[in-house]
Amino acid sequence: MKRKILISFTLSVIVALTVYLSIPQNHYIVKALIYQKPKIHHNTIFANRTVEIGEPEPWQTDSLFNTYDLAEDQLKAMDKYKTVAFLVARDSLLLFESYWEGYGPDSYSNSFSMAKSIVGLLIGCALDEGFIDNLDQPVADFIPEFAQGDKAKITIRHLLTMSSGLSWDEAYSSLFSTTTQAYYGKFLRKLVLDQTVISEPGKEFNYLSGDTQLLSIVLAKATGQSVADYMSNRIWSRIGAEHSALWSLDREGGIEKAYCCFNSNARDFARIGRLVLNGGEWNGEQIVSKEYLEETLKPTTYLADKELGGIPTERYGNKWWFTTHRNHQVIFARGILGQYIFIIPDLDMVVVRLGHLRDNERIGGQPIDIFAYLDIAMDMSDALQ
Repeated sequence: MKRKILISFTLSVIVALTVYLSIPQNHYIVKALIYQKPKIHHNTIFANRTVEIGEPEPWQTDSLFNTYDLAEDQLKAMDKYKTVAFLVARDSLLLFESYWEGYGPDSYSNSFSMAKSIVGLLIGCALDEGFIDNLDQPVADFIPEFAQGDKAKITIRHLLTMSSGLSWDEAYSSLFSTTTQAYYGKFLRKLVLDQTVISEPGKEFNYLSGDTQLLSIVLAKATGQSVADYMSNRIWSRIGAEHSALWSLDREGGIEKAYCCFNSNARDFARIGRLVLNGGEWNGEQIVSKEYLEETLKPTTYLADKELGGIPTERYGNKWWFTTHRNHQVIFARGILGQYIFIIPDLDMVVVRLGHLRDNERIGGQPIDIFAYLDIAMDMSDALQ
C-alpha cells in the first residue's frame, strides 16, 4: 500500500512539473538547470545580433609594450580570479597585454553588466541627435505601458541612475528570480513591462538590471533602430573596432539583453574606455557630447544608497561606477564575473580585465578584486615612465 501511494505521489509530481514547465513563460527553467550560472562564453547558447564594425583601426604599441613583468603576487591575483585577459593602454597605445586559458586578442567574452555602461553612452548619443528631448523626459513618451499610475512618474534619468523604484528582483542565485528569467527566458520585454513601482522614483539608488533593459526599449523606440544597430552606427563603427560584436537576444529575432550581454574582446572593449577617457571624442570626431559625459561621470550624490544604508551615493553615476585608489580617481564599467573597463584619467590609462570570477567581499560597495587590478596598472605606470 505504501509503495502504491509513493508511486502515485511521484507520478503526480511528475505530471504537475511537466504541466508547469510546458507553460512558455517557464521554459527558461529548463535552460537554467542545464547551463546553471552565467558563463563568459554564453554567446554560444543564445541568438545574437551583430554589431557591425566600420574601418578597423588596429592598436599601435607603446615603445615599452610588454616590458613589464608581472610579479609573483600579481600573477597569483590573476590566477585567484581566473583571469583570461588583462590589457593596459596609455591613451592610444597598448602598454601591456596578457592572456590565459587559450584566450587571445580575438577571443570573445560576455561583458555582462559592462553593457549597462554602453547603454548609458547610447542614451547620450540619442540625446545629442534629438531622439530624446532631455533626461527628465517621461519613459511613457516611448513606452505606452508606463503612461498610467506610479509608472508615469518614471523618467529616463531615473533609469540611468538606477532610481526607478521598480520591483525587479536582482537575485543571481535563485532559479525563480526576475534576473534568472531575464537571462534564460524568451519574454524579456513582457518581463520588464510587467514590473510595478514599489518605492518613489528618484529617491534611492538601488541596482536593478531592469532599469537598463527599459532604457534599451526607450532607445529602440526613439531611434527606430535595434539597440545593436544603433550601437554600430553611432559608436562601434566609428571607434576603429577590429571585430564585430555580438549582442545576445532573448530569442531569435527578439530584443537585445541590453543589461548584460554585449560580447567582444579585450582590445575592442578598451576602445570604449579610450572614448570616455577622451571626453567622447575619437580622432577628432565627437561621438558622445562632452556635456553629456560631464554629467554622466559625476556621482549621483542626491540619491540615497540603499545597499550602503542610505548614505549619499558616491559610487555611481549614469551607468558608470566610481572609486578612488592611491589618490587616483577611477571611472569604470563592471560585470558580474569580474569584467572591467577601468579609466584612470590622470594617468591617461585604460585597463581591461576579463575573467571568470569576482570577489564577493566588498569595500564601500565595490568588489575588492578591483584594487588588485588597479594596483597592477598603477605599479606599471610608475615603472614605465
